[in-house]
Amino acid sequence: MKVSKNIYLQSFGVVVILLALYRCAVLERAGGVTEQNTADTTATASDTTAYGNTATASHNTLTAPRQADTITTRDITGYERSDMARHERRDMTGHEKRKPLPHPIYSVPSFKTTFPDTQDDHLIGVKRWGVKAVADRREAERRLSELVYIGASPYFHVETLRQSIPYLVPRAAILVNDIGRNFFDSLYVKGIPLHKIIITSALRTKDDVARLQRHNFNATENSCHLYGTTIDICYNRYVTVSSPEGPQRRKVQNDTLKWVLSEVLRDLRDRQRCYVKHEVKQGCFHITVKN
Repeated sequence: MKVSKNIYLQSFGVVVILLALYRCAVLERAGGVTEQNTADTTATASDTTAYGNTATASHNTLTAPRQADTITTRDITGYERSDMARHERRDMTGHEKRKPLPHPIYSVPSFKTTFPDTQDDHLIGVKRWGVKAVADRREAERRLSELVYIGASPYFHVETLRQSIPYLVPRAAILVNDIGRNFFDSLYVKGIPLHKIIITSALRTKDDVARLQRHNFNATENSCHLYGTTIDICYNRYVTVSSPEGPQRRKVQNDTLKWVLSEVLRDLRDRQRCYVKHEVKQGCFHITVKN
């Protein structure tokens, strides 16, 4: 088909005009979008500036930091822990750390076989570390430079002594302090409320031993208590440790506490720290310093 020159020119002109109109329409639409974006950006910048000024003003008028949540927890000793302590118990992944399981209570196989030390065994420690036997209370007052007062330790309780006085040689004083502290540690890891051991006898004078022999057949004339090296710890009574402002502790059976105490004494005896005898009639552990 042959196209004339005039028809060709007319068709070409129509195409050019259509393209020109399309381009104008596209440019007009693009310009509107650009103006809208510019306006939005300007508005956002203005809002940001206004918010910054408001935040600055609020910060300037702030008089105290935000207080932490008041939710608290209590540990085994009864004291409160803040939320900060709870956050410290989280691991690196932010998950709550699981509380370790309490250590089991084993006690000892037999009190008689675990603590077989006789009077002669205890006298070995007396000869090594003991002071000269004290005749009476008046002489004891003159000999206090050789002895240590044990009535003020936070780890054990010394009951009112009628047949002895609360003094020991320094090495024995360290031993009983370690017994009380190790007992605390053992109760804590086993999940048992804290209790203090009770000292029922310490340094005795010759007069004390003479009076005691009238109704106690275990009180020998050459008692180890005469030399400041020996103590008696009762195993059927304990002092519960409670916060004056906190809740009362749950009761723990004395047998359970005796089992824990026996573990502590066995460990110290195995480390050659002391001689131990399980007194059945007197209800106590008879303990003399060894090393």
